[in-house]
Amino acid sequence: MLYFTRWKALGIILLALIVCLCAVPNFFPEAQVKTWPAWAQRRLVLGLDLQGGSYLLLEVDSNYVKRQKLDQIRDDVRRVLRDNKIGYTGLVTKGDAVEVRVKDTDLSAALEKIRELSQPLGGLLGSNGQRSLEVSDAGGGLIRLTVPQAAITERIRQTIEQSIQIVEKRVNELGTVEPVIQRQGTDRILVQVPGLQDPTRLKIILGQTAKMEFRMVDTSVPPDQAQRGSLPAESELLMSASPPNTPYVVKKQVLVAGGDLTDAQPGFDQRTGEPVVNFKFNTSGARKFSQATQENVGLPFAIVLDNKVISAPVIREPITGGQGQISGSFTVQSANDLAILLRAGALPAPLTVIEERTVGPGLGQDSIEKGELAAYVGSIMVIVFMLLTYRLFGLFANIAVAINVAMIFGLLSLLNATLTLPGIAGIVLTVGIAVDSNVLIYERIREELRGGRNAISAIDAGFKRALATILDSNITTFIAAAVLFYIGTGPVRGFAVTLGIGIITTVFTAFTLTRLIVAWWVRWKRPQSVPI
Repeated sequence: MLYFTRWKALGIILLALIVCLCAVPNFFPEAQVKTWPAWAQRRLVLGLDLQGGSYLLLEVDSNYVKRQKLDQIRDDVRRVLRDNKIGYTGLVTKGDAVEVRVKDTDLSAALEKIRELSQPLGGLLGSNGQRSLEVSDAGGGLIRLTVPQAAITERIRQTIEQSIQIVEKRVNELGTVEPVIQRQGTDRILVQVPGLQDPTRLKIILGQTAKMEFRMVDTSVPPDQAQRGSLPAESELLMSASPPNTPYVVKKQVLVAGGDLTDAQPGFDQRTGEPVVNFKFNTSGARKFSQATQENVGLPFAIVLDNKVISAPVIREPITGGQGQISGSFTVQSANDLAILLRAGALPAPLTVIEERTVGPGLGQDSIEKGELAAYVGSIMVIVFMLLTYRLFGLFANIAVAINVAMIFGLLSLLNATLTLPGIAGIVLTVGIAVDSNVLIYERIREELRGGRNAISAIDAGFKRALATILDSNITTFIAAAVLFYIGTGPVRGFAVTLGIGIITTVFTAFTLTRLIVAWWVRWKRPQSVPI
């Protein structure tokens, strides 16, 4: 156990040195680090509780998701019955179900085709026996389609996953540093933005669904007449997004959807100098937009965002280039915000802010100072204890623990991890675990000496026989850290990450690095007794 080849010893030293060097960027100003090569710019990011910032907890509108699901089912039923030329009446949504009535002679065929809409719900290992839709014969030619709760839950899960990606794009477009965006519970999203002291603009950006649509204005009915209730079935009454709230009669048919946009950038109108948003379509969107403008020259069309009309310009000539601009009494910031929303895409469902907290930088600095104080006091007490108890071997252990802490910071920097106050607690706890491993080794050496072994034999046996105990204790702790990371959120995960990384570096330093230092000492001194 005390024999190391030259290459093995060199490999251990180089590995420890390289990992420790990864922590170096944290000791230099951020502005200076940004001038370094990209591979050398990795550093720790202080979490919300250490540098201050904004905390938002968003909740997806479950009722909206359910209504959207039912509307989709209703449209699918209409399509299936029409494609198969089956006559129907009374296709409506009632509560949590969709109902349609067909002739008794067509009932069997209708049930067969509609049941094809029901798909198995995929679980972790495939189908779990549940289906996305329950189709039943309610009698009298009435077919009822019900969405089970499991299907609603699955739809909400998919909505949350899609929303997280869009929220992340929107937050990153604001230029914030290392935001934390993650799912919490079944229908909530946690957003933490370190360094952001005013969350007002963030809430506005995240609170908009940003569902962009291009539709034609219905000129057959004046808006005032539509407000009195005279509204065609294929049109609806929408209000303008900016005051005064001007009413528009807009056709329900969507010519081009926001999903066909590939880019949106703020700019200025070359004629008026007003802020505008320039947009580009993909190939499909450009084709549909070109066709729509060719067929409706001289007519107004509405640019609708979240059921609000941003602007309703008249089509002067066909727009065939696949790009255009949106104007509508924008300020520079509102044009930039709209461009951010369009680039990130529309949310699949509205999000509501249900919890909001702002942590000031003063409180974060106080947390840093107290965390540093706890780390310094704990480390000093450990160092003194090891020196008093194990003398020279205590010095070896202290060197290994110092390298252990440096390696923890190096690995966290390499991962661009976010350091939180619980993370600091995990590092302090790791110091104790690292020392505990050395204590196990040293106490085992003492037992071997009492058993009559000579110095070198006792040291070798101490390291060899303590290995199983060290591995057992650290593996069980690592399992606990893994469980915390898997089921925990936010600061709990930060604690689990630092603890887990600390356990890995502890096993390396306590058993490999300390053993290498002791092996060098044994080779140099050839001791007859152990100063322990």
